[in-house]
Amino acid sequence: MATQPPSTATAAVDLYETASQPDAPAAGDAYTFLEFNTQGDDFDYPDFPELSQPPPRSTPLTSSIPGAGTSSSSWPAPPPPPSDAASPEPDLTSQDVHTPPASSSSPSPRSASKARPSAAADGLASGVVALNFEDPVGTGAVEDGYDYSKGDFVEHACRYCGIHNPACVARCNVPSCRKWFCNSRGNTSGSHIVNHLVRAKHKEVCLHKDSPLGETILECYNCGCRNVFLLGFISAKAENVVVLLCREPCLSVNALKDMNWDLSQWCPLIDDRCFLSWLVKVPSEQEQLRARQISAQQINKVEELWKTNPDASLEDLEKPGVDDEPQPVVLKYEDAYQYQNVFAPLIKLEADYDKMMKESQSKDNVTVRWDIGLNKKRVAYFVFPKEDNELRLVPGDELRLRYPGDSSHPTWQSVGHVIKLTAQEEVALELRASQGVPTELNVGFSVDFVWKSTSFDRMQGAMKTFAVDETSVSGYIYHHLLGHEVEHQIIRNTLPRRFGAPGLPELNASQVLAVKSVLQKPVSLIQGPPGTGKTVTSAAIVYHMAKQGQGQVLVCAPSNVAVDQLAEKISSTGLKVVRLCAKSREAVSSPVEHLTLHYQVRHLDTSEKSELHKLQQLKDEQGELSSSDEKKYKALKRATEREILQSADVICCTCVGAGDPRLSNFRFRQVLIDESTQATEPECLIPLVLGVKQVVLVGDHCQLGPVIMCKKAARAGLAQSLFERLVILGVKPFRLQVQYRMHPCLSEFPSNCFYEGTLQNGVTVNERQSSGIDFPWPVPNRPMFFYVQMGQEEISASGTSYLNRTEAANVEKIVTTFLRSGVHTDWSYHTL
Repeated sequence: MATQPPSTATAAVDLYETASQPDAPAAGDAYTFLEFNTQGDDFDYPDFPELSQPPPRSTPLTSSIPGAGTSSSSWPAPPPPPSDAASPEPDLTSQDVHTPPASSSSPSPRSASKARPSAAADGLASGVVALNFEDPVGTGAVEDGYDYSKGDFVEHACRYCGIHNPACVARCNVPSCRKWFCNSRGNTSGSHIVNHLVRAKHKEVCLHKDSPLGETILECYNCGCRNVFLLGFISAKAENVVVLLCREPCLSVNALKDMNWDLSQWCPLIDDRCFLSWLVKVPSEQEQLRARQISAQQINKVEELWKTNPDASLEDLEKPGVDDEPQPVVLKYEDAYQYQNVFAPLIKLEADYDKMMKESQSKDNVTVRWDIGLNKKRVAYFVFPKEDNELRLVPGDELRLRYPGDSSHPTWQSVGHVIKLTAQEEVALELRASQGVPTELNVGFSVDFVWKSTSFDRMQGAMKTFAVDETSVSGYIYHHLLGHEVEHQIIRNTLPRRFGAPGLPELNASQVLAVKSVLQKPVSLIQGPPGTGKTVTSAAIVYHMAKQGQGQVLVCAPSNVAVDQLAEKISSTGLKVVRLCAKSREAVSSPVEHLTLHYQVRHLDTSEKSELHKLQQLKDEQGELSSSDEKKYKALKRATEREILQSADVICCTCVGAGDPRLSNFRFRQVLIDESTQATEPECLIPLVLGVKQVVLVGDHCQLGPVIMCKKAARAGLAQSLFERLVILGVKPFRLQVQYRMHPCLSEFPSNCFYEGTLQNGVTVNERQSSGIDFPWPVPNRPMFFYVQMGQEEISASGTSYLNRTEAANVEKIVTTFLRSGVHTDWSYHTL
């Protein structure tokens, strides 16, 4: 069996002359992630040299990897070129590959084929990318005059453009998809197959049975990973073998470093957002001219359509109502009903998308180890790699752990919530039910995300309350939020003589002005650039609000981290603070554990006379209570929670947490929302409809905004925060102007670029120069520089961003140098 060798004019990736690569990375190395639209440098690849005819090899080449199994098989090779070929160039023979034992009936090799004889090893190593396979006669040959843009396509035709040359197409191997796409760019920046994988968030690919390499699922030789964004190939140093390995973790496995493979020459299978041409051939110019032309916008639309209708076609995009955009947000609304009618469909779009994404995320063949928590509940520990999931796992998330069953064990499943995430990517899942757990089993489990509608339901509920309940907000705030012209009001109260607060640093002039102004206005915005002390300013505002005697103050933020930081700062002023957590997060450790409601309930009265304490102790010892005791326990706990909440000066929770039923009978005249620019507008509305008469929004619209997963909802304006809309309407924010975080030379750029040059420095050059730090700064008195790297960019495991291992390795070396020089890593030092 033979293949047509590539011509000398074909460009190829030189495996031994690529851009600089880092030293063999250690396990756990971080990667430098860049934005998706970042384009790498163009490299001038050397031409493929002509090779002399190698002698045929009679014995298949084999290799072994510890723990991976060994075998030898062959990928189908195309027939020899026609007898009237233009040049009598030699053939490459005996294509052997190495695969572990097959797990199914379909071929599934874990390595690329033997590509060259020893006499031409270096030549083929530099030219393997450019292998130009001939189309097998009668299978992949393109029919003369065939117009891909018309008529019905064959099953393996590209779902974008219609090209169906078996050598040029690959199948998305996700069971729910299994669509075919070609390796042509068309009118887009990446090939069609890569475009689909990125937009659909799919990662598995299978080659066509009539392709030069046969029906092959691409996977790692060592671990079987099928994420093509992680896969690459290397050549053995002494043997004529090309092997597929994943970037993480196998490229860092010590056992592989002992093999006769040059791991430093690993190259990704996807380069410049296209599969390497020796793997999936690029269609000829003639094929591409005859193909159906499709734009990037059409690809985006049809991919969105496939999420709800997998069998849809491009023609379906032209049907009425298929791709209608939702009504966009506006700056001003006539009334709260129009407000609700605009935002409710956007929240539903985001909820539906979030549900679809979470429920599609699962992992099979999970190994579990079992433990028992302090509350006698079962805890399952397992590894859930970040690369395999687009969704970020956080404590409090719900997961379903299930066992499919076998001849000796029945099917089983249980829902639990995440209580801990370790640095080794191990997840601790506390199960709701402790009965019937198959603790004698450790392998063969599956994990699924469980979608919860709580946050979206509370947003919809807040908008309904805003529309129908006249007492939900004051009349002034009602009209202000809707964008109506209203006469400015002043809150008349006695201002404090000192605007600072006990236990907090002294305020600077801009902070004092912000506190003074906020205390006199019903609606205030505070813009806090990086390092300007907005948390201290917010704590001072809350302190003075609480001292005005107008009732409890509600403090919120979109994230638990921001709430914890602010709660700790407010507590240092001497106010009585209660941190309200979601019940699913009560088992999660917190830096303000002593402030949490569930902690205070358990420690309110630990005397032997406390009936709640006795029931709690009994539940901890036995794991559960009788039905009558459980009912009594819940009633006593609710009463105790209400008592603690009512006695608090300040209640802190997330914006979504403000919709907790435990706060349903509370009214808050004063509300402060920190990091409000990172929350959607309906999310901010949840704490506001609890009777607010004075609201303070703290944030910075020049920094990160809300994260919206559904592009259609984002385009319609859901990604615009309430803070930003009010700024556009003319509400002037109070900007904190003195930064205390960075060296003055570092603050110069953000000040000029984002804050009109108004950012001042609260620290001097001398205060940010550490003595005894030996580091070769290009300019000794300016601790900054741009380090230009020539490493090769690679697409990340998610397919939606880029990484550069050379940059990551050099950043690691720089940070290591800092640490060895005595630079403090504790954030409180602020010496970096």
